[in-house]
Formats: sequence, structure tokens, C-alpha cells
Amino acid sequence: MIRRRMGAAGPQVSAVGLGCMGMSFAYGAADDAESTRTLHRALDLGVNHLDTADMYGQGRNEELLAPVVRARRDEVFLATKFGNRVRGGGTGATGTPGAYVDSGAAWARAACDASLHRLGVDTIDLYYLHRRDPATPIEETIGAMAGLVAAGKVRLIGLSEVSPATLRAAHAVHPVAAVQMEYSLFSRDVEGEMLATCRELGVALVAYSPVGRGLLTGAITGRAQLAADDWRAGAPRFAEGNLEANLALVDEVRAVAAEIGGSPAQAALAWLLAQGEDILPIPGTRRVHRLEENAAAADIRLSAGQLARLAEAVPPGAVAGERYPEAAMRLVGH
Repeated sequence: MIRRRMGAAGPQVSAVGLGCMGMSFAYGAADDAESTRTLHRALDLGVNHLDTADMYGQGRNEELLAPVVRARRDEVFLATKFGNRVRGGGTGATGTPGAYVDSGAAWARAACDASLHRLGVDTIDLYYLHRRDPATPIEETIGAMAGLVAAGKVRLIGLSEVSPATLRAAHAVHPVAAVQMEYSLFSRDVEGEMLATCRELGVALVAYSPVGRGLLTGAITGRAQLAADDWRAGAPRFAEGNLEANLALVDEVRAVAAEIGGSPAQAALAWLLAQGEDILPIPGTRRVHRLEENAAAADIRLSAGQLARLAEAVPPGAVAGERYPEAAMRLVGH
């Protein structure tokens, strides 16, 4: 597995990481045994960048990773996040009754301690603010996170789904190693001011949902494939009408995949990796064979013509539907 740097002064990590959310949350019933095999296989392949968050399964995802991380700590670059809470205590996703965003200093410290306990480690390699409450000055949040660095609880700090202005203000308080944003052929909003700001400041862009929540894999052909407890069943891009329009955009991705002798997911990931050495995709999966497929994309080199065809096939704004339902969209870009 080739390596890329996590920010201007960060360590080298696997060019393709592993998003762990779906192992415990959002995409149907969990299979902890298969997920654990996938985590070990990732490390065997050199996929060392593991990404989780305290809200994934209300802490269960961190607990799932814990035995693997403890057993192979020196092989893991561990990222987790905070900021999503539910009233009455604990963490929770948008849509959970009583869910809200808390980016205050006190919660940053308390959430970090709780994640360290669930993960069974002394230090988190990369600690993100998952969502930001715009009523809380970013300087307050970053000051608290910088204190976690000084205390040895966190090595690097990051932000997720923030505005360029927030990134600049945060970076002025303490260096930000990474910004995590949705980025794929299907989500290209970051290619303007956000990516330019990251590059000016030397901040890595960690790309989540790099295969369009499965739309770019070619495996999804209709809504009937989505279980009732699959988050995507209520997502705008998977809504009736939108889904059919979006699947039609994948035809050229399939064509390029056939030319390289790979899968549509590999073509989509190879395109994303070619957008810059500072782009670090974290495709999510809980299946060993999908992990192996995604990891192999790091070795694929698309021609200039193939890259241009993919970009032209799915231009910015071509995808039908917002990335999230309305309530969740209100939480991004602050």
C-alpha cells in the first residue's frame, strides 16, 4: 500500500483508508465477526488509516475496533470524532430523538476521555470535530482540542464538514492536520474554495463516501436492495426518481472500469486519488472482499483521457438530490 502524508507535518498513512461507520451504523444489520476479519485484513494489507466516531452506533463502533487496535496498535493510524450528542447523555446521529451538536470545550474534553476509554488506548492519532455548533466560537473548540494535544491524549486535530472560513480561523489557533469532507465523482463541492484553502494551509483532505455511498460501485441497481434499516432508504439521492437518474451517470464509470480490468469502485477511487497527493479517501466496508477491492485501487493509474472522461461524465451539480436529508444538511458548512 502506497503512503500519503496526513497534512503538512503529519505522518505517512495508507493512501486508501477504511471508514468503519457501516460496521455498526446506518447500513443495516451488523456482523461483528466479519467486520473484525475486515479490520485485521486491512492491517495485513497496509491499510492502516482506520476512521470511526463516537456517534457510530452510539459508541459501539469504537468498542468494535478496540480489540483490534489494542492488539496491533503500532500498525494503526486511528481517527475518531466528537460533536454529536443526544439529550440525557451519550452520542447520537441526526434524527435520533434529542440529538444536537455540541462543540463546546467541556464536551470536547469529556468526549475525548470517553472515546479513549471505549477504544482502550492512551492516545488518538487524529481527533476531529465531527460537526460544529455555529453558536460556539471555533477558537473555543480548537483551544480545548489543542489542550488535548498538550496532554498527550491526541496527536493531531481535524475538522469535518466546515466552511473555509472556519478552517482558517481554527488553523490560526492550532495547526489542523485534516479536514474530512464528502468527496467523490458524485460530490464535488469541495473542488472550489475548500480544497484551495486546504492546500494553502497544508491541510489534508480526507474524503469520506468516496464511492457515493455505494452508487459508484455498480452494485446498487434499485431501491429494493436497501433494507428498511438502511439509512440510504431515506437519503435524497436514493429517492425514487433521483436514484434512477443517478445510476445512469455510472455508465461511463463502468466503461472506464472495463478498460482497466477493474470494478467501477476502483475506477472511482483511482479518479479521486489522481486529484492530488493530499487527497486521502476512506471508503467504508465491512466485507473482506470489498476491502481488498478498494485497497487495490491505490495501484491503478488512469490515463489523462480516462480521468477527463470520468470528470465529464459526472460534472459538478449533475447528481440528483442533496447529500443528506434537510435536517442533516443544516449541520454542515459552518
